[in-house]
Amino acid sequence: MILEIEHLVKKYGDFLALDNLNLKVEQGDIFGFVGPNGAGKTTTMKIIAGLLQSTSGTVIVDGISVADNPGRVKEKIGYMPDFFGVYDNLKVYEYMDFYGSCYGIPPRDRIRRADELLELVDLTDKRDSYVDTLSRGMKQRLCLARSLIHNPALLILDEPASGLDPLARIEMKGILKTLKGMGKTILISSHILPELAELCTSIGVMERGRMVYAGRMDALLERMTGRTTVRIKVLKDADKAVRLLKEQPAVVDISGEDYTLEVVYGGGEEDLWLLLKALVDQEIPVVSFAKVETNLENIFLEVTKSEA
Repeated sequence: MILEIEHLVKKYGDFLALDNLNLKVEQGDIFGFVGPNGAGKTTTMKIIAGLLQSTSGTVIVDGISVADNPGRVKEKIGYMPDFFGVYDNLKVYEYMDFYGSCYGIPPRDRIRRADELLELVDLTDKRDSYVDTLSRGMKQRLCLARSLIHNPALLILDEPASGLDPLARIEMKGILKTLKGMGKTILISSHILPELAELCTSIGVMERGRMVYAGRMDALLERMTGRTTVRIKVLKDADKAVRLLKEQPAVVDISGEDYTLEVVYGGGEEDLWLLLKALVDQEIPVVSFAKVETNLENIFLEVTKSEA
């Protein structure tokens, strides 16, 4: 087990930022943190990285306690924050060399690793460029390369695609897929939920400092198997439609505003047809009736709703 968190609590005065958090991440996992702003994702990552002290609880990274030996833990992790600074008047290779020296890597090894990592993040042609002349996407990729310079056991990425344009996000996702193929263990948070679904082997859903779900991605998807969401729009009689749909045995939940309803139901195509037939038989004017694709956003909303 590369990461073990037990009964982690963080308080800021009377505010409870982390509430008895428990988490385990296995070697080779890509673990995704999902949750709204203020859920506690960044606080958790900073505590793991030894940048923030917890109120209580334990964090073990590769067998080492963060509280007892933060220096050794920092040798084990690569941390990329959501907001980062770069040094003025440093060229890209100087930037990588500086961080390599901070970890005590011999000069010859630093050059080799820097070249390999710049190739990984597609910045080889920027090796002699000054860091402050790079675009935001390039700086983001450079900081990812920097966090890998000492070959960490655990890579912690806090919103790695934050502020990037669509092309830069695609480039970042490609790099993360390469790292996944290399067997790297990565802890990643993001608000771009569909991208986490593509990358992650495990996922944790956080809400108000609590882990409301943690487990394998395939297990979470299996949890939702048999449930489908259909979006129904009617011209009128929305209240009547809701009452009618609630009477259907396959219907699990109904939400929506005005004349657009979102209905979660269990079953197959025949059950879907029965829903539509029930509305039509009662002369409710249905103008659209379509399935909503199940993705990580839908799952996140379902999980947080059920836990609430």
